[in-house]
Amino acid sequence: MKRDTSVDLVVVGLGYVGLPLARAAAASGLKVVGLDRSRPVIEGLNSGNSHVDDISDADVRAMLERGFRAVDSPEVIAEAGAVVICVPTPLTDHGAPNLGAVNAATADIAAHLTPGTLVVLESTTYPGTTDEVVRPRLEAGGMKAGVDFHLAFSPERIDPGNPHFGLENTPKVVGGTTPDCTKAARALYEGFVGGVVEAKGTREAEMAKLLENTYRHVNIALVNEMAMFCREIDVDLWDAIRCASSKPFGFAPFYPGPGVGGHCIPIDPNYLSYKVRSLGIPFRFVELAQEINQRMPAHVVSRAADLLNEQGKPLRGSRVLLLGVTYKPDISDQRESPAVDVAELLLERGAELVYYDPRVEGWTVEGTEVAREEDYLEGAARADLTILLQNHSELDLDKLSDRAGMLFDTRGRTADHPQVVKL
Repeated sequence: MKRDTSVDLVVVGLGYVGLPLARAAAASGLKVVGLDRSRPVIEGLNSGNSHVDDISDADVRAMLERGFRAVDSPEVIAEAGAVVICVPTPLTDHGAPNLGAVNAATADIAAHLTPGTLVVLESTTYPGTTDEVVRPRLEAGGMKAGVDFHLAFSPERIDPGNPHFGLENTPKVVGGTTPDCTKAARALYEGFVGGVVEAKGTREAEMAKLLENTYRHVNIALVNEMAMFCREIDVDLWDAIRCASSKPFGFAPFYPGPGVGGHCIPIDPNYLSYKVRSLGIPFRFVELAQEINQRMPAHVVSRAADLLNEQGKPLRGSRVLLLGVTYKPDISDQRESPAVDVAELLLERGAELVYYDPRVEGWTVEGTEVAREEDYLEGAARADLTILLQNHSELDLDKLSDRAGMLFDTRGRTADHPQVVKL
């Protein structure tokens, strides 16, 4: 970080990645300012209110007591020793990378960049973005990366709802445009993260993030496809995974489900396949995995229809209760949740749909407000079919198995029971 600055760190983007980063940095004693374009986010944080699952209101108040403040004016960048970009990188409607937020953040930084500043991109993207997209915009004013300012990439590794690993005890990968840039990024992070791993450069750091999530994406697709045929050959896949997991080497357990959701797995591999396709090379593994995982909601609805048919009931007009509509357990985040696709397909086929989620007070699917059950056990007893989509810890699965008329467990979390069918 450069000397004689009034702010040690500006975090651009105060969502699920940026706010935990700002909290950890402030806790380490750094002078931190958060920059976000959302007025409600800014006002909420400055009032001591968190909008992120893993950060409590008490955490935000503690940040404020340590001097943290949230702003929506980029002028603060000129006062900073380091600026970290933590903005979303979604996909366009055509499945291509959408770097709009990264470009906007880079433009703000370029307009207020001063000599000696460290700029780090954390937003997930394809290899080459830091060098080919961010760097030229920052250098347009005449300063050069590695000479007048430092530039690096450090992939975020935030796992919302993970009770064991957070920013402070997860190693941080950093890769700079020059060795000195890497050292500057390392110096920033090593004060508040669980170790720093130096990459050869920005491209290797960018690829590391995509490799991590593509690995998960492909392996989830593998077990999802296995789930589709294990039922046909009378195999309990969850028990097979349990047995395979006893091997102390060469195997890592992954589990099937109704689809993949969140800010990483459904999105990030597309950034890698986009880069590969730009070279004129097919990336069959990722594309096949995407195809398999995307058809899981339809598979869930097809199985639901079969289960109702076995009871002599059509899906149309049947009362179906969906339990858990977030993308992972014990958080409120619904980004890319497969529950939305499941619900859309059920509504299209005429099901009477209700839901329960202890973390979601209201739920709208394609403009249709889905009714919320206040008591999930009573709701399961009334429903023709209950589908467990997300196993929040607030759900008593033993009682649920006893009370539900028919329970379709897409997560494999319930014990064997006459009224329970697993994916």
